[in-house]
Amino acid sequence: MSSRNAAPPVIGVLGGSGVYDIDGLSAKRWVKVDSPFGEPSDELLFGELNGQRMVFLPRHGRGHHIAPSEINFRANIDALKRSGVTDLISVSAVGSLREELPPGTFVIVDQFIDRTFARSKSFFGTGMVAHVSMAHPVCRRLGDHVEAAAREAGIAVVRGGTYLVMEGPQFSTLAESELYRGWGCHVIGMTNMPEAKLAREAEICYATVAMVTDFDCWHPGHDAVTVNQIIQVLLANADKARSLVRHAAPRLAADGQAPACACRHVLDHALITAPEVRDPSVLARLDAVAGRVLGL
Repeated sequence: MSSRNAAPPVIGVLGGSGVYDIDGLSAKRWVKVDSPFGEPSDELLFGELNGQRMVFLPRHGRGHHIAPSEINFRANIDALKRSGVTDLISVSAVGSLREELPPGTFVIVDQFIDRTFARSKSFFGTGMVAHVSMAHPVCRRLGDHVEAAAREAGIAVVRGGTYLVMEGPQFSTLAESELYRGWGCHVIGMTNMPEAKLAREAEICYATVAMVTDFDCWHPGHDAVTVNQIIQVLLANADKARSLVRHAAPRLAADGQAPACACRHVLDHALITAPEVRDPSVLARLDAVAGRVLGL
């Protein structure tokens, strides 16, 4: 086991601008983290919660000024990896595709269907090829802790479900919404792919907390929903998300099994390009993401 993987945990939170406003977060400082993959969505907020190191990144930037398709997902994940993040909780607003998942419900998803098409989806490519498994795209260990934290905080939470990730920024047509329901999807959003794929490539344990804000357009009551109602749900969800992170932090800090988690070793057998033909310029960009297996 490498010293990188045996290091104390650093919890990352990737989500809305309000999630990082947590009571008790100390030693707070915003830091610009450079990435060879471009500019992350914002500076990263470093802090400590009861001694546990935390790193927060607003996915759309503070003030929500970056559209889903224009998020630099590679820079975000690379910057979090460079900041030492080992366990990443992704907090995302979603629409519900199921009657039994009303607004205000938190869903700890375990599967994704990626319908995005305009985004860079891998750190690897020509010059250094790698293939990681996405059969089980979220970390079960991390999901267990997040579920327990949600229940401890009194949050209505459902474990398991499929998140359909659409390109956006427009919402679904009725025909698309019905199609996704027919596929067995539970929630729909625009932000968790390729985020989950990149976290896996970076050997970061990753779990999604999908926060339902409203029903998607399949629902007969959808047209009656107002912007003000959605904003009220968003604000309530943000309060619950902060509470969830507060309860999850000590659980993750105390998890002695984390260094052996399979998520942190996925690159052991994923690199396929022969060492003698690996492109040095490509390798240079992978120092944080794959330095453990590349010897960088």
